[in-house]
Amino acid sequence: MFDWLVGLVSGSLVAYPVVIVVVALDAVLPVMPGETAVIAAGVLAADGALLVVAVLLAAWGGALLGDNVSYGLGARFQRPLRRRLFAGDRSRRMLSWARRALDERGWQMIVAARFIPGGRTAVTFAAGMVGHRWRRFIAADLAGTLLWAVYATALGYVGGETFQR
Repeated sequence: MFDWLVGLVSGSLVAYPVVIVVVALDAVLPVMPGETAVIAAGVLAADGALLVVAVLLAAWGGALLGDNVSYGLGARFQRPLRRRLFAGDRSRRMLSWARRALDERGWQMIVAARFIPGGRTAVTFAAGMVGHRWRRFIAADLAGTLLWAVYATALGYVGGETFQR
């Protein structure tokens, strides 16, 4: 899998849009290898094939895009999902808990979830679904996605530098 991604993001200008798309899709479909794509691009940046700042910006942009799509899907489909999947008392209590948790600790949850595969999708979708204010969401998401992009890019870059030696 890693070799395939390295080949896909090899030193061309196509690499940056590929990183954006894969990372954005990973936020909505957690089976996509978003973090692996960023790490692979970071390794290539260490080798001089890509620009490390551009890899970082592509990862950040893709993460922001994907998280906002997930939030938007949650907001868009909240009514039909509530009618279908959250009609019972237990389900309504779970939604109330999610709303309270996001109101009380939304910043921490959104930032931390970015580092948990699948967790980012669940939290961003739930934030939209329970009506968490977008302004609060985007503030936390800007920070969380930036931290994640720096982490994943640096992991690839430092790893690439280390293996070169």
